[in-house]
Amino acid sequence: MAAGTQLTNPFEDPLRYERRVPEATVVIFGANGDLTRRKLMPALYRLALERRLSAGFAVLGISRTPMTDEQFREKMRQSVERFLENSPFDAQVWDGFAKGLFYLPGDVHDPAAYQRLSQRLEAIEQARNMAGNVLFYLSTQPSQYATVAQGLSQAGLANGRGWRRLVVEKPFGHDGASARELDRSLHAVFAEPEIYRIDHYLGKETVQNILAFRFGNGIFEPLWNRRYVNHVQITAAESIGVEGRGAFYQETGALRDMIQNHLLQVLATVGMEPSATYDAQAVRDERAKLLRCIRILKPEEVEQDAVAGQYGPARIGGTEVPGFRQEPGVDPASRTDTYAAATFFIENWRWAGVPFYIRTGKRLPKRVTEIAIRFQPAPHVPFEGQAPEAPPDLLVLRIQPDEGISLKFASKQPGPGMRLRPVSMDFNYGTSFGERTPSAYETLLLDAIQGDATLYTRQDMVEASWRVVQPILEVWENRKFDFPNYPAGAWGPEAADRMLARRGHEWRRP
Repeated sequence: MAAGTQLTNPFEDPLRYERRVPEATVVIFGANGDLTRRKLMPALYRLALERRLSAGFAVLGISRTPMTDEQFREKMRQSVERFLENSPFDAQVWDGFAKGLFYLPGDVHDPAAYQRLSQRLEAIEQARNMAGNVLFYLSTQPSQYATVAQGLSQAGLANGRGWRRLVVEKPFGHDGASARELDRSLHAVFAEPEIYRIDHYLGKETVQNILAFRFGNGIFEPLWNRRYVNHVQITAAESIGVEGRGAFYQETGALRDMIQNHLLQVLATVGMEPSATYDAQAVRDERAKLLRCIRILKPEEVEQDAVAGQYGPARIGGTEVPGFRQEPGVDPASRTDTYAAATFFIENWRWAGVPFYIRTGKRLPKRVTEIAIRFQPAPHVPFEGQAPEAPPDLLVLRIQPDEGISLKFASKQPGPGMRLRPVSMDFNYGTSFGERTPSAYETLLLDAIQGDATLYTRQDMVEASWRVVQPILEVWENRKFDFPNYPAGAWGPEAADRMLARRGHEWRRP
């Protein structure tokens, strides 16, 4: 290598947010819903604030609620002011951004609504001198996805002068069969490269940073295998309950809501093989291969390696907290899991024999999402009789709320003798880079507009994930649980602790 030549990281893309962003209209179905108000509109406004959107950018919201353009703009302004995080609201920027906001009342089941949508799109594109690019965002009930796709097709909106793309929110089906049926419905209208299945966990900075951490540093990737890793824990804990969404949640449950999509995608990112390049096809190929390597639990194994839980009433901080069955809209005899934990094994050369423990739940002691990688203990410690045994090294990747990475290892305690104690080296996004971390929806919306599907889920990945959780769902649906089996504010049912104890492990307390 010539003197002065710089090594380049193939996974580093300095132009990721510097590429020219094409003009486009984002059509949001369900524009009066919670997701639009809390996530989508604040993310789009923030992109406008940072000048990452083109001058001709536009948003056309659709829902059944009658509203004018001006009423929609005012409602979205209130939402952005309320839900914008880590950034001041700039009224001048909003005024410019709001000129590109439009609204069309309509029912997704009404064929005439799509004809009106076609006419309104044409008018917006002419008024703003746009190229005809349209991103359709489905923020509706999942049962309406196929209806919207068919309506767009019949109105001739699936094709146009520019590109047409479809963003679909999870859940992608209720089980494997419904996921395949949804896929057939969408593919009848849109080709696979035009379908963007959004999983906002993949847009989180720490999840993206797993790839940089592993493949951009020569020190860690050689340790990322069964020889050095003892086990992996992935935790997604919420301190809140169902927050008034009990009727919806009791049809879903923790296993479907979190493990089937978010957490299996995180597991795939942790365990995947390195891709040759950092592009959508290569990265998603490796994630898909990893998901197909997960050993499917047999029905008799579900009892030992999968745990369902449901929180009951408790007193937390002097306040009486209801159990799940006491939440509004919930069946008093509901068997829905508000907690789910499972042990998975990856059957390949890198990870054979290494347990991956996943848990998620509501009404746990704190809100935290993290990946904890416990390394093998030192094969020989020469301090016998001089130092107490130190715990094995631990690498923790914090996804939320404080994004960062901690490495815990043994060090000599100051003073005479050889006394070991665990210490930490910490990396925090906010303090290290001195800038705001973009939200997952900012990243993913910008990627969809630019046509970058790297952080989006592909259909084969969806089907592979359903194949992993399907046997657990089938066993649980035919079993009568003694719910509730953990009080609100606890770390879940005791059976989850026993699941790890059988292999000599215990859950980390974040």
